[in-house]
Amino acid sequence: MSILPRRTLYALSCLLAMPGIVPLAHADDANGSVSGSASIVSDYLFRGLSQTNRKPALQAGVEYDSASGVYAGAWGSNISWLSDASTSAAPISSSLEVDAYAGWRKTFSSGISVDGGIYRYQYPGSYPAGFTSPNTTEIYAGIGAAGFTLKYSWAVTNLFGFDRSKHSGYLDLSWGHALGKYWSVSAHVGHQSLKNVPRGNYTDWNLGVSRSLPHGYAVALGYYDTNADRGVYSNAYGHYLGRATAVLSLSKSF
Repeated sequence: MSILPRRTLYALSCLLAMPGIVPLAHADDANGSVSGSASIVSDYLFRGLSQTNRKPALQAGVEYDSASGVYAGAWGSNISWLSDASTSAAPISSSLEVDAYAGWRKTFSSGISVDGGIYRYQYPGSYPAGFTSPNTTEIYAGIGAAGFTLKYSWAVTNLFGFDRSKHSGYLDLSWGHALGKYWSVSAHVGHQSLKNVPRGNYTDWNLGVSRSLPHGYAVALGYYDTNADRGVYSNAYGHYLGRATAVLSLSKSF
């Protein structure tokens, strides 16, 4: 049994202060640091697709970074994409995403950065018999320079509940640039390749602007769009999850 996919790097970027949001606060010691933040977004997008049926989401996460470059973290958000894809005859009770990840990253004196690790997406809940698990594990590797980051994520399990979708991949090119002390702009284009799913491949893109505020707050606005197939990426309510949309977010670092 297959289901609709989920989760934007956008929500993760809002939460963990990737391109477009302010830096997180850090609790430093001799061996590393701990950072985190909480945010509210008008729509939780992942790879251009709505995870909350166009409704707001609350999100929070924490990350530990060691002096050696090794890091690990956890992140969570409310979702509705699983229950939105179910029917009364085969109901799904799942309204939460809880992620865990670990990896290693380093920035060299030349300004080139590298990053690699493993990411686990977990969806606690109850599912009907025979339902393909939406829980997904990806490994990823990336390289960055001059504000650009190129990253590839490769699924070592089925991808978000699609049958026989193991070894699907997502290629992500992102760019971020600071405009003075408080403002920054960002852009992104990504391509999802979905194994054994006719018309499942698609491209997403976005443009964003953010403004840092006092006391660790930040506000961001982004425009998102995809060319995802409506027949594949619409939920049981007939809502197309990949439509063009604007997303507003407010985050607080700690």
